[in-house]
Amino acid sequence: MRSSNLRIAYQCPQCGAPATLEETDRLFSCAYCRVKSYLISGDYFQFVLPHKAPEEKNLLFFPYWRFKGMLFSCVSTGIRQKFIDASHQAVESKYFPLSLGFRPQALKLRFLTPETEGNFVHPQQAFDGITKIFKDRFSGFLPKPVLHQAHIGESLSLIYAPYYRNHNLYDAVLNEPIAADLLPDFEELIAKAGSPDWGIRFLPTLCPSCGWDLEGQRDALVLLCRNCNSAWTAGKDRFIRIEFAHMAGTGPNIIYLPFWRIKATLSGIDLDTYADLIKVANLPKVPRADYHDRPFHFWSLAFKIRPQTFLPLATKMTLSQPQQTLSFELPKSNLYPVNLPIQEAVETLKINLANFIKPPKAYLPQLPEIKIKTKDYLLVYVPFCEKHQELTQPDCNFTITKTHLTLAKNL
Repeated sequence: MRSSNLRIAYQCPQCGAPATLEETDRLFSCAYCRVKSYLISGDYFQFVLPHKAPEEKNLLFFPYWRFKGMLFSCVSTGIRQKFIDASHQAVESKYFPLSLGFRPQALKLRFLTPETEGNFVHPQQAFDGITKIFKDRFSGFLPKPVLHQAHIGESLSLIYAPYYRNHNLYDAVLNEPIAADLLPDFEELIAKAGSPDWGIRFLPTLCPSCGWDLEGQRDALVLLCRNCNSAWTAGKDRFIRIEFAHMAGTGPNIIYLPFWRIKATLSGIDLDTYADLIKVANLPKVPRADYHDRPFHFWSLAFKIRPQTFLPLATKMTLSQPQQTLSFELPKSNLYPVNLPIQEAVETLKINLANFIKPPKAYLPQLPEIKIKTKDYLLVYVPFCEKHQELTQPDCNFTITKTHLTLAKNL
């Protein structure tokens, strides 16, 4: 599978040493000064494409929304999934290409900074509107009606493409003309361009509780402190503590994969206990008295994997409703990084429900009216036995191939 991650040229904020990041990287460790930084962006990252424009030309940067993630669509016959990597104009204009094509994947980008020279056209189309365009583009093949759609594991960014004027409008990446007849509305567009107003920010990776170095892989969204047994995720300007636990694993070669355990309330359907799940999912079990006292939880992956594997795993964990005793400390074995945040996991709940509810013909038409509200959540590390080509969870009886995890780095 060809990597679809963007490559970004970067400089260490401490010593200025050059480095190359991937768009999924959040934890940066400088190879020269050894200082670790955690990159934060606010709502989304912003990048600029490189250019080869003559030095005397004044550059004009035109914005594009870029979306990458999994799209799940629920139709009357079941659930369809698709991986999307697409871009679209952030300002409607006939003078510029509609999308960036494969340029973001082929070229090495840079972060937008206030020092980036040029005039920048600011986005006028909100991403919510562009989302509908993406949905329409990739939903044309689906049977109607589409009862529900969810974007999972989405990566949203704004990419500026460089242009300049030399009688005609020129593409500054290739130094080739793209438009000759520039009408007055083009001048109106230029008049609204201005200086960049965004820059990358970073947090020092020190535990807010004890000052110890936080641990994590490059794409980790949750950093761990083994000194005070805590887990942290980045907020707008600081790290926020999150609750976690793990199930005990036995035997050699144990690796812990992260899952979100979510307690939620549903409208229009009773799904509060394990007894309710047996009825709703038509499980081949006879409800016992204690099943009415066992709370029901949704389970969702806290790591990325291809869409064809993602939903079956989430559904199988939800139907299993693991009851192993939880330990509220970090396990000693290897931990797979959390690279899917709780906000994305919440988006999976209705699709997960649609995947196990029975009978589907009776319940799926009601899906648009069902409301799901999250009450609380817990990050749970689940033990898997690592073998030659696969990871196996013996209690829940499912397997993940190592190849799928390797390919997930491109998502």
